[in-house]
Order: sequence, then structure tokens, then C-alpha cells
Amino acid sequence: MIIPKRSSGLLLHITSLPSRFGIGDMGPEAYKFCDLLVEAGQRYWQILPLNPTEHEYGNSPYSSHSAFAGNPLLISPELLQQDGLLQTKDLETDQSFPEDRVDFKAVAKYKIALLKKSYAFFKSELPDVIWKDFTQFQKTHRSWLDDFARFSAYKAHFHHKSWVEWPQEIKYREEGAMQELDDELSEKIEFEEYLQFLVYRQWQKLKNYCNQKGIIFLGDMPFYVSHDSADVWANPKYFKLDRDGNPTAVSGVPPDYFSETGQLWGTPVYDWEVLQKHHFDWWIQRIEHNLQLFGLLRLDHFRAFSAYWEVPAGEETAIKGNWVKSPGDEILKIIKQKHHPMPIIAEDLGEIDQPVRDLIHKFDLPGMLVLLFAFGDDISNNPYAPHNHKVNSIVYTGTHDNNTVRGWYEKQASKEDKHRLSEYSNHKLNADNVADVMMHLALGSVAQLAILPVQDVLRLGADAVMNVPSTIDKNWEWRLKDKQFAQQQVKHLLEMTAIYGRCDTEKTSINNL
Repeated sequence: MIIPKRSSGLLLHITSLPSRFGIGDMGPEAYKFCDLLVEAGQRYWQILPLNPTEHEYGNSPYSSHSAFAGNPLLISPELLQQDGLLQTKDLETDQSFPEDRVDFKAVAKYKIALLKKSYAFFKSELPDVIWKDFTQFQKTHRSWLDDFARFSAYKAHFHHKSWVEWPQEIKYREEGAMQELDDELSEKIEFEEYLQFLVYRQWQKLKNYCNQKGIIFLGDMPFYVSHDSADVWANPKYFKLDRDGNPTAVSGVPPDYFSETGQLWGTPVYDWEVLQKHHFDWWIQRIEHNLQLFGLLRLDHFRAFSAYWEVPAGEETAIKGNWVKSPGDEILKIIKQKHHPMPIIAEDLGEIDQPVRDLIHKFDLPGMLVLLFAFGDDISNNPYAPHNHKVNSIVYTGTHDNNTVRGWYEKQASKEDKHRLSEYSNHKLNADNVADVMMHLALGSVAQLAILPVQDVLRLGADAVMNVPSTIDKNWEWRLKDKQFAQQQVKHLLEMTAIYGRCDTEKTSINNL
């Protein structure tokens, strides 16, 4: 079992931390949050993917132009100032940002200008230690960094057009043409590498600090990558594309109870035959890369490791797709040879068939249990209901794709749902106490790990939702306000965690709480 003892943690993406720069980052507030997790008896900090986001795709961390790069918006200006890569006056600004939401456009404009200033200072001063670290970073990450930096610089040079619209010689990666363009854009390419250096430098420092404090990061890896990405441009043979580089088939999920037409995601699907001939090198590299970043890794859309829904390109809905078997078993075998037990969690929510369950069982992976799904008609047999939970699982009140518990109670739950939850928990429920009741059910579960979204710890309503699937507006924007998560919540969380045996009882006596 990859989770060695009964424990718990909180779900909060880095962008949701407080910050005076308009978006949560890897600076002082991240360290403060780690300290609060320790005080609250927690062992895990779950976050969303760290990849770069794009405004055209609704700023979703699940839609990125790189499977390997980090998001420059997460770079802390305060840490740059501490490293001598910005001056104190550079951090002074008259610009104000919303305290409780991320205005991605405004933040990107402000931060990129600040990062360009840092790069100019770096180039002019060439500080010895940091320059050596930078050149070492370039060597260590060359397998993906070169193409990512090129892609980003080329894309800006070609007026942000998709790579399939670039000049033929660049689109098809002719060596001489690329070298010529590299020479022309050398400084812009190096700037992109510098940004990645800063992201990874700050992430490693934060990760080391958290690990020293006993906090483990639970990260997240999307299954698919965007078509207009460095990965597809650099490795077109690994995707089902036509001669012009456009997808011949795209991803999605079939029609179900929630959607008559299914969901059409539109990302290109993999050419597994070609990947297999190359021993799944890109996939293995990607998973290994993420396992370097996190202590535990959640594989999003895990059911696609068994079979995925493939839709012919050009379809307007996902109706006319079909299931295609994928070689997840072979990929996981390779990972298992290097990591045993595998520090991997299967995102097994939604319609899951027996082959998916068999794959999860074969590799002894913990799955996910979401309490918001537990109180429907057939509660006695519902796998999400606490009495049906399994030890090798992770229980959630809800995830980043769900309403908050309070929001669900106030806006989504039927009278019957509320009645069943009330009977099950033996509590008279209202909007003020329902989150606490649900958190007690999660922490009391036999599941080895319990994860609580911070929004539920704070008993927040629907206006604190992180993401509403199948919509693009106002998602991924929610943020903690300064001191919103503080000692009152820490004490309450520690009490609940200790009662249910999820924190170190040698350090925490329930009688002394």
C-alpha cells in the first residue's frame, strides 16, 4: 500500500493561495500554508497540474501547451527579490488585483513584464552561482526544454498561430530552417528557458521545505495533451494526425446520464502502435518527470489506461465515437519496475467497467471515493457511501470539479438526498453544519487517506467552486483571502483529524486539544 498509515490532507491549488500579485504563487504564502498543514495534523497537500495555462482554453491547468513545463505565473516575485534577481522597487506597484479571484489576463500582463525585467538583470549581472544552476538546469532538462522553449518563442514570432499554420519548413522541423530561426530568436528562446529554470528552482525549494516538515505533495497529471502544444509539434508520430498535422481522431467521453451527447474534448488521441515500437518512451518520461515533482501522483482520466473514447475529427458531438483499447497495462508494468509500490493514484470516477477495475486491482492502486456522490437512491450499495469504502482508497468530500458541500446542499441536493444524508449521519442538517458533517464522514472512513478541499473546511458555498466541467467562464479563479484559513480552522481540523486517528498521536494527545 503506497499510503503507509492512516492520514489526511487538504486540496488547494497553488494559484488559490493569497498573494498581493493577483495569483497564488510559490512564495511566502505557500510556506505559511505548509506550516498550517503541519499544525493541523495533516500529511498531504493536493494540488492541480503545474503546467502552463492559456487564456484561450479557459486557463485550465488540464489544457496546456506542454506536458513538462511549469507555469511561469506561479513564480514568486518576492523569492526573486530574495535571490537578487529583482530589486525591492520592482515589486512596488500601483496596480491592484482582486483579492478573492484570479484575473488571469491582468496577472499575465503584469507578471511577464516583471519576469522580463528579472531576465534583463540576470543577463547583465550573470551572478555566478545562479548562472551555474541555470546551465545545469538546461542540461538536466534538455530532453523537453529545448523543444518547449523553441515552441514558445516560435509561436510568439508567428503571431500566436497554431503550429500547423507555421511555414512548412518549421512546421515539419527541417533542421536548417530551425537553426536559422533559433539564431534569430536566441534571446527569446533563452528567456523561455530562464522562466522554466525559475519555476523549477522555486518548486524544488518549496517541495524540500514541505518534505522536511513531513508534508507530501499529491500532484495531478492529465491523460491527454493539447494539439497546439510543444509535445505534439515535437512528436507528431505519437499522435493520430493527417499529413497536414491535424488530428484524424479526438478525445472525449460517450453520452451518459449527465449528457445526451457526451463530452467532446478535442485533444488528439495517441497512436499507440507507434508508441509501442518506441517502448512508450515519451509516456514513461512524462510519468517519471511527474514522479520527480510529487510524492504521490494522481493519473487523471485513469479509465483511458484501459480503453478510451475515440471520436472521428470533425464531429460536433461525442456521440459517434467508439471505445479503443489502450496499452496502460504495459506502461504501468514499466513504471512498476522502477517504483514498487507505485506512488500512483487512479482517478476512477464516472462510468468504470470491469477491465478498469481489474487494472487498478492488478497494480494495487488506490482509487477515489467522493462523498457528494454517496447519497442517491441506492445508498446501501453505493460504493461512495462510507460503509462500502475500502482501505486502499482516498476519500474526498468533493473534488475541484464538484460543488462545495455547502453549495451542493443549498443548490443541488434534492430533498431525498438531504434526508438520506441526515439519516445516515444521524444529524439534523442545515447549510451551516453540513460541511462539518461531511468532513466527519470522510475522516471517519476506513479509507487510508482523506482529502478535504479547503473550501469545505471553511464551509464556503457555491461561489467558491474551482471548476464547473463543460463550462469555460470563471473557472480556476477562486482564491483564499489573506488570513481566511487561520488558527480557528487549524484547531478545528486538528481536533477532527486526531479523533479519527489520522495524525501522529505521539505528538497530538486528544485530551490536550
